[in-house]
Amino acid sequence: MVSVLILTKNEEQDLPACLASVAWCDDIHVYDSYSDDRTVEIAKAAGASVTQRVFDNWAAHQNWGLKNIAFKYPWVLYIDADERVSEGLHKSLQLFDVNNANAAYEIRRRDFAWNGTWLKHAQVSPFYLRLFRPEKMRYERLVNPLSIPEGSVARLEGYLDHYPFSKGIKFWFARHLGYADMEAAMRLQQMNAGEKFSVKKALFSADFTQRRYHQKGLFYKLPGRPLIKWLYMVVVRRAFLDGPAGVTYATMQSIYEYFIVLKTKEMLPK
Repeated sequence: MVSVLILTKNEEQDLPACLASVAWCDDIHVYDSYSDDRTVEIAKAAGASVTQRVFDNWAAHQNWGLKNIAFKYPWVLYIDADERVSEGLHKSLQLFDVNNANAAYEIRRRDFAWNGTWLKHAQVSPFYLRLFRPEKMRYERLVNPLSIPEGSVARLEGYLDHYPFSKGIKFWFARHLGYADMEAAMRLQQMNAGEKFSVKKALFSADFTQRRYHQKGLFYKLPGRPLIKWLYMVVVRRAFLDGPAGVTYATMQSIYEYFIVLKTKEMLPK
C-alpha cells in the first residue's frame, strides 16, 4: 500500500473525481493552500487528512509537504486535483513491491484536450516522477519544478490521466500567465548567476529530469522560441496526428512561450 498526496487550491470542481480515483487508499493527504471554496470540506468528507500552508513557490511548497506531512506508508503517490489514477495504474500499484531499493518511479501521464482528445503526440513530457520515498525526493525551480531523487529510478506501468482544461481554456491561459511570471523570474536568476547548461546532458543524460532541465536551459537561449516550440510540437512530435486539438494545443504552448519572453523583457533592468 502507498500513501497519496494531492495538492489543492480552490479545487472543488476537480477534487471529487480525483479522490474517487484513489478511494482504494486508506492514507490520502490533501495539501491545501488555504482554499476559499469547498475544497477542504470535500476532502474531509472523503476521509482525507488535510494540511494547509500558504503557497510561496512550487519547489518550496512541495519540499515542505514532503518533510512535514506524516505519511502512513513509506511510498507516496503524488497527484494533482485535475489528475486521475487509471485502472491500469491502480493494478500496478496493487502489485507494487514496497520493499524494492529504488528511490522513485516514473509514471506516464496522458494529457487530454478540452474535447476529450488524448494529446498523445502533442504532449512534450509524458513521464513524471510521481511515486517515491518522500525522504529521498526534493524539488528545485519556482515553477514546473525539477524532481530530484536520491537513488535509482524505475518505471511503473499504467497511466495517470490529466485534464488540464477541466476549468476551461480561459482558466488555462490565466494560470499560464502566472507560470510565465515565475519562469521569467527563474530565467533572470539563471542569467544573473551565469548558469551553464550542457548539450551532452540535454541529449544523453540517463536521468530524464536532468535531461529536461538542461534542454529547457538551452532552449531559453534560442531566439524565436515560440515559433521553434510550435514547429517542434507540430513537425517533430507530430502533434497534427492528434487532429485539430493537437495543433491548437501546440499553438497555445507557443503563446505561453511568448508570455515568458515578454515577462522576461519586462523584468529586465531598464
